[in-house]
Amino acid sequence: MALHLWDVYLSDNQRWSIAKGMGFAGEPGEARAVVGLCAGLHDIGKLSGFQFCSRHGAENLRAPLSEDRARMGGERLGHDVAGMQAAADVLAVLGFDADGETAAAERVAEIIGGHHGRFYRNEGGSGSAFLGGPAWARQRAAHASAVFDLLGSPVAPESFKAASAVLVTGVVVLADWLVSQESYLRRRQKALDPSLEAHFTQSQVDVAGLLADAGLVPVQLQRPGFAEAYGIKGEPNPLQRSVMEELRTAVRGGNRGGILLVTAAPGDGKSETALEAERVLSAVFGTRGFAFLLPTMATSDQMYGRVAGALVRQSGRDAGLTLVHSMAWLNSAYSEESLGAGQGVVTCDGDEGQAERQRAEADMRPRQWLRGPKRPLLAQFAVGTVDQALMSVLPVRHNMLRLLALTGKTFIVDEAHAYDPYMQVLLGRLLNWLGAFGVPVVLLSATLPASVSDRLIKEYLQGAGHDRSGLGKRSFPAPYPGWLYVDGASGRGTEMSAVRRQEQASERSMRLDVRVEPVVHGRGGARDRLAVVERLVEPVAVGEGGSALVVCNTVGDAQETYLRLRERFDDRSHEQGGIVQLLHARFPGDVREVRTRGVAEGLGRSGPRPVRRIVVATQVVEQSLDLDADLVISDLAPLALLLQRAGRCWRHENWWTRHGYPDGRGRPGWADAPRLVVLDPLADRGTVPKQWGEVYSEFLLSVTSEKLAKLTDGAIAIPDDVQDLVESVQSAVEGSFDWDNPGGRQQAAWNAHQGKELAERGQAGLIAVPRARSVRGLHNLHSLPGEEDEWEVATRLGANSVRLLCAYIQEDGRRTLDLEGDEPIPDPSAGERVTATAVRAVMRRTIPVNGSWLPAEERELFSPPESWAEHPMLSDVRVVCQPVQGGAAGPVAMGGRMLYLDADLGLVRR
Repeated sequence: MALHLWDVYLSDNQRWSIAKGMGFAGEPGEARAVVGLCAGLHDIGKLSGFQFCSRHGAENLRAPLSEDRARMGGERLGHDVAGMQAAADVLAVLGFDADGETAAAERVAEIIGGHHGRFYRNEGGSGSAFLGGPAWARQRAAHASAVFDLLGSPVAPESFKAASAVLVTGVVVLADWLVSQESYLRRRQKALDPSLEAHFTQSQVDVAGLLADAGLVPVQLQRPGFAEAYGIKGEPNPLQRSVMEELRTAVRGGNRGGILLVTAAPGDGKSETALEAERVLSAVFGTRGFAFLLPTMATSDQMYGRVAGALVRQSGRDAGLTLVHSMAWLNSAYSEESLGAGQGVVTCDGDEGQAERQRAEADMRPRQWLRGPKRPLLAQFAVGTVDQALMSVLPVRHNMLRLLALTGKTFIVDEAHAYDPYMQVLLGRLLNWLGAFGVPVVLLSATLPASVSDRLIKEYLQGAGHDRSGLGKRSFPAPYPGWLYVDGASGRGTEMSAVRRQEQASERSMRLDVRVEPVVHGRGGARDRLAVVERLVEPVAVGEGGSALVVCNTVGDAQETYLRLRERFDDRSHEQGGIVQLLHARFPGDVREVRTRGVAEGLGRSGPRPVRRIVVATQVVEQSLDLDADLVISDLAPLALLLQRAGRCWRHENWWTRHGYPDGRGRPGWADAPRLVVLDPLADRGTVPKQWGEVYSEFLLSVTSEKLAKLTDGAIAIPDDVQDLVESVQSAVEGSFDWDNPGGRQQAAWNAHQGKELAERGQAGLIAVPRARSVRGLHNLHSLPGEEDEWEVATRLGANSVRLLCAYIQEDGRRTLDLEGDEPIPDPSAGERVTATAVRAVMRRTIPVNGSWLPAEERELFSPPESWAEHPMLSDVRVVCQPVQGGAAGPVAMGGRMLYLDADLGLVRR
């Protein structure tokens, strides 16, 4: 299977990277054979005390082998570690040199030791009692020689770089999983071949079907015209046209990749620009497909639908496409049929006292092979959250498999500005590894400071082999709007042409009217925040109509704002079709998915547009949701995020001007220009509202408030002013200590902001794996104590969320999922499992909340049913059972606050 993966699954750039790391850059066949040898020897450690794990196996051992049993019994090793320890002697028999820091024997030993997802420090020696005596050593040598001969006696590479060995380990893990499917193993065992040669020949026949059934055979897309490919009217805009025409000449080829930064205002079609760039980059660098990563699950879900449509229109219906985030399998795009239990995978991960993990992974058997745990990124096309990719540079099990999955594709990161300093460090580390493998990268952003993009580009180039000190003297300014391509081999940058850039700026030119409304929270009067919002949306609610988007900084503020506007303008709820709608992250998953779709359709480009619509939302609408409102009202937020929110104002005006408004109805008369109204509690020396907590840095809010107050004519020219505004805030952030006013409030806010950023960067630097060219021993990729499962590290700071299931206790004592009492909480009898459909019914109703809501001393009060205890998802769900009386549900106390799920408001916390 490893040989077949080399021939069919691996991309050209992956094969080149592996071969070059072995010193076989011009001899890929030699590298292929070594990969096959690593796969063939991966379980050599089972020729040891491991054999006594099976009573049946132990009973059939001949005397010379069984005599060592008593001696072996005093020590236990995992067969992966046993194989690593035994490798030196085995490989010496095969003629592999065991000397030198990067000797082939040492690397093969590390790969054998890492084939269950974790690398170990190889202390050397094969004296462990667990390995047995001379008879066992002869067996290991005999098995290894058989594999060696079948592969045509591979040549030992003179060196074996660590980064290449990481990819080879990924190939071995993937091959192991594919051929270890239970049904396949049982079929082969029923009719064993009479000789090793015949067995090997049959395996060569079988592997093609296994790879195809898993959905891992790459598909060649048929590339139609731009409009047909993306299902849109009209021609590509100047930005997209520039990538299609000019990027091709900028990309110089070779095997060291390149990084493309695309900067443009929200609504400029950056997603399609990235997909067009992927066409160019994949053709040059030999990658196949792409990973399209976004900041949130909601934005990933929406992009997944867009990419799926694009693939179908490009004859890619049979291509592997996955949605990659922790709750992806709950997406309605995954049918109920696909939730049935799939085949078990027997890889002996649990044979060394790791039974808990084995049970957990068994419970997550794939509905389809690619939807199994840790597998979705392996698909040719993957759309998901950036967290799934960042796992590859954290010291978690199977990080090498994630790197294998990513390095064969073009890597696309949308909303590159949306990540905090902690995530930026992790993203930079990942770009460093991708640079080492020559993977083409595309970064998309509307508001990325130059200092941040500089760091990311330099990390990539350092991975590609450029000297760090030399890079320190350079900068890579990107045009706005436009693109900058930096070649991995030469480090040379090429920009979008000035002509195309001017065309793009002219086509999307817009004067955004920015009005600042000083507000106070909860004090009443004309400046009360709710009164101001009510006044601003009145033309929509009772005048000519139109649409307004009100973006709040907290869920509590959004719920309060929604209630006030509903009370004032429309008694009907969101679900009843009222003109006021509410969207935030604290709805059950199934409700949130429906609401997101409804909001996107109501304010989308195609229409039909509602006559009147006021959407009250949180930050969930500021990224990647394709919305167009006549007016955007926003709580004060950092300037870059305000610009993102403003991108939902008159987003499709130019398009509608050319192609006509939906239903032929234009904007209302009061909407004479795109307008952003900022509700500023800091104006007139106000303070940050207490309920905002640490949602945003006080320093960034204060700097933004000052910048807004100084806007010329109260307007922002888009795109001309955007980058300058972003940089002006960034320069304030990167400013120095104010010695003239060391005790001032602004200086205290700056100190707190800087301290938090430094702490986040430092923490990420401590936990991330080393840069690709700094790794010597592969154990450096797993340097933390513990088992290093994915839950032990975080891709985001402060992301210790808990999933709550808001259920109900009926008056007769029954516990149900629904208020009406028709759906009991699934709780099967002992010995039975919760069905996949029941798991989905539960998880789609869960709500992620901050872990601080649930104190440790109260966790037992909200424990799930005992039958959920060993399920990898259900075991962590906390169940909030609301008492039902007279058909209504009452609140529940948690962490000193009262919680209840309201059908209209979502989860309320008072």
